[in-house]
Amino acid sequence: MWNQAYRKDDVEAGTTPLYPAMLESPELRWSFIRKVYSIISIQLLLTIAVASVVVTVHPISHFFATTSAGLALYIVLIITPFITLCPLYYYHQKHPVNYLLLGVFTVSLAFTIGLTCAFTSGKVILEAVILTTAVVISLTLYTFWAAKRGQDFNFLGPFLFGALIVLLLFSFIQIFFPLGKISVMIYGCLASIIFCGYIVYDTDNLIKRYTYDEYIWAAISLYLDVINLFLSLLTIFRASDS
Repeated sequence: MWNQAYRKDDVEAGTTPLYPAMLESPELRWSFIRKVYSIISIQLLLTIAVASVVVTVHPISHFFATTSAGLALYIVLIITPFITLCPLYYYHQKHPVNYLLLGVFTVSLAFTIGLTCAFTSGKVILEAVILTTAVVISLTLYTFWAAKRGQDFNFLGPFLFGALIVLLLFSFIQIFFPLGKISVMIYGCLASIIFCGYIVYDTDNLIKRYTYDEYIWAAISLYLDVINLFLSLLTIFRASDS
């Protein structure tokens, strides 16, 4: 009995199935999940670093807010993440090009987030960060727990996509026909609910459906869910604080 080798049979060892009737190797799936979350962690740290520089170095935000060159650069930064997704689609399996493109995607998005935060009070930013962290961790743990018990969230896909279309149309209406503080808060609440659903949906896909060579797309999906949830909560707190 004393000569038996020590075995680590907990969840992180990867020896137990993540969901019932799992046909693939749990070890390989856990390795894939750890890789994706490592990439997301680096993206979030890079986002925090870039956004912090933009917020604390006031000449940067002043340049973007008061000069025509800054406005043009801001527009470029907004569209760069969307443009980067096109070559990422073709090179998502080619190392290190995929990581370089992912870096450009993350940094350009981090700049726009930093500029948003630069004109927001520190208290509001802190509230949004704390709530985003709590919600993301809670929903992630819940999805793993639910998947372990056989629940499937793939049915959420069409509903979330339809809700996202409505949200985009609502945001366009807000741009051309501002509806006031109450409508901004309603928009933020709807967006928060939708992206909470996307966190559950994309985490479920991470557990069950993404193939091992789709780690870039899995990381981008969950990263965007977190960022959009943060921006939605920021919208709510900023509207209530004004």
